[in-house]
Amino acid sequence: MIDVVFLLLIFFLWSVGSYVTEYVLPSQVRAATGAGEQATLDEPPPEADFDEIVIRIIWTGQAPAWTVNEAPVESLAQLRAHLANIARIKRDAPVILDADPQVPLGHVIDVYDAARLEEFEKVQFAASEEI
Repeated sequence: MIDVVFLLLIFFLWSVGSYVTEYVLPSQVRAATGAGEQATLDEPPPEADFDEIVIRIIWTGQAPAWTVNEAPVESLAQLRAHLANIARIKRDAPVILDADPQVPLGHVIDVYDAARLEEFEKVQFAASEEI
């Protein structure tokens, strides 16, 4: 009888040590606001998940125009700053460069270099279905 008790004791002590430690996941619970009020944030919270970052490069006659996930960007410097903000949150989000055929290759390479300087793990080019 004592052998069974010792075996059960050893079993329970051994099984307690094998549980996976649960970590607290970061989350933000927003307090209920009054009727019609909505909180606006300038930057996404650090917990925001980016499925992919699509940078579209459009040729507007004499100069390129950029959009990051459909949000317009004024200059290449502002694009780099925007990518730096995203890189602080999630570097493993894939960056997809979607350049119009009229865009000179040099401008596409500038955007590619900006993404690689921010050390994104995946920088891809969008391709049309004609290929």
